Amino acid sequence: MNEPTAYGHLAGHKTAAVEVHTPTPLTPAHTAPLMPMQPGTIPAVASVVLPDGRVVTGYAIEPAKPEPVVAKPAVSRTAVNIALGGVGFLAVCGGLLMLTAFITALTALVTQLVILAAVIFGGWIAVQVFSASGHGHGTTVNIRKAVIKRNKFYG
Repeated sequence: MNEPTAYGHLAGHKTAAVEVHTPTPLTPAHTAPLMPMQPGTIPAVASVVLPDGRVVTGYAIEPAKPEPVVAKPAVSRTAVNIALGGVGFLAVCGGLLMLTAFITALTALVTQLVILAAVIFGGWIAVQVFSASGHGHGTTVNIRKAVIKRNKFYG
């Protein structure tokens, strides 16, 4: 029968009301004007009276103040350097791409010039050969007996 209910108390028992006490600080008998303290001095002692009449005395603890935030530039230097490196890399890649395209075009031009020279030279030789045999008479070559004596030619 004495089981806990959803409200946290036992069934059939009354719960007592909870009283909340807030401590009130003691005011000193003589009020001195507030003076700014230099760092490194001993802080003032504060006393508080608890609800049951006890007095608690201690130093007041000031919360730690965060350091002021240093203004940062809108864009960090590292990000700017990375971006400039990327732009430079793209410029180099574009230049290398153009250089390889230029070398490829120059190779094709030289190849075509060699083929053109071979065709023209081969055509000239073909004209010489076929024009000589086309008339019906051959070329006469006179061959003499040459004599070479003491590194001198007698023809």
